[in-house]
Amino acid sequence: MRGMFKSARISLTLFYLAVLVVFSFIITFSIRVLAEQEYLQSNMVQRGEVRQIILRLPMYGNFGKPNDDFIGFQQAQEARVRNQLNQDMLIINIVTLIISGAFSYWFAGRTLKPIEEAHGAQARFAADASHELRTPLTNLKLENEVFLRQKHFTEQEARELIASNLEEVQRLEGLSSNLLALTQYGNASLRYGPVAIKHIVETASKLANPKANAKHVKFQSEAAPAVIRGHQDSLIQLLSILLDNAIKYGPEKGMVIIGGRKQDGHYLLWVQDEGPGIAEKDLPHIFERLYRGDTARTSKEGGYGLGLSLAKAIAEANGAELRAQNIHGSGANFMLRIPLIK
Repeated sequence: MRGMFKSARISLTLFYLAVLVVFSFIITFSIRVLAEQEYLQSNMVQRGEVRQIILRLPMYGNFGKPNDDFIGFQQAQEARVRNQLNQDMLIINIVTLIISGAFSYWFAGRTLKPIEEAHGAQARFAADASHELRTPLTNLKLENEVFLRQKHFTEQEARELIASNLEEVQRLEGLSSNLLALTQYGNASLRYGPVAIKHIVETASKLANPKANAKHVKFQSEAAPAVIRGHQDSLIQLLSILLDNAIKYGPEKGMVIIGGRKQDGHYLLWVQDEGPGIAEKDLPHIFERLYRGDTARTSKEGGYGLGLSLAKAIAEANGAELRAQNIHGSGANFMLRIPLIK
């Protein structure tokens, strides 16, 4: 794959170089022509003035045409000037070729870098998604194969197998739904409107209550009332993802703070948990698709590493910015910055 991008970089370099060399040749040739014309015009004026002076000399009649030698000297000087201009033009174009080659190679690399990164991210995403899909499918296959090898089984065993299969199917359904949502929000053009912060917080909190109650986690709302500009349903989904993430990685009987305030024409809405926070090495990557930094923790809690990627996509679709940081001694903090209604 790197060979393909290297070949593309060389091809793009040659294209840029050809454009720059042609442009340089046109400029230097035009300058050379203008310089030669200016010199010849100046020389012709000088030659005419000298000729008039010589014609007025008393010895002109005795020596014939003494200005012929002067004219020959002027013609030889013009030839030397032309040669010098040609040499200067050649040197300038050679230097331009060398500099343009280096610049073209650098600029071609810079042009292809986002494409290479996007291609790499897509390849990693495809590989990770294939792996995540393979895991529940393998579990389904193994469980059913083992069960079918049994000659006798009870109704309870059959029920347990069906329940396990349904659990894996639900996991697959959740993964496919999130992948579809990521694609939709990545290409979506949402209809914005006035959205009350209070409504978003209350609705998302109600949706997250079952999971919060299971871990005896309480919500503490400190969000100041405001009306923002966005898409209501998608913002409720975004906040639900952040609350689910805070519940998942926070301690039992812990607290999740939902805060918010106005700032410079925007509203800052944040969700803060009391968990261990995010490892510094993972902070730049937590919004990447299928990224899970702490393998042991994510295996215990489940999930596919798509929730925060989906939250990021929703934020961008709403013209907002979502970022994460660690609060010293207080867990992780996810902050959404979204425009206020003017």
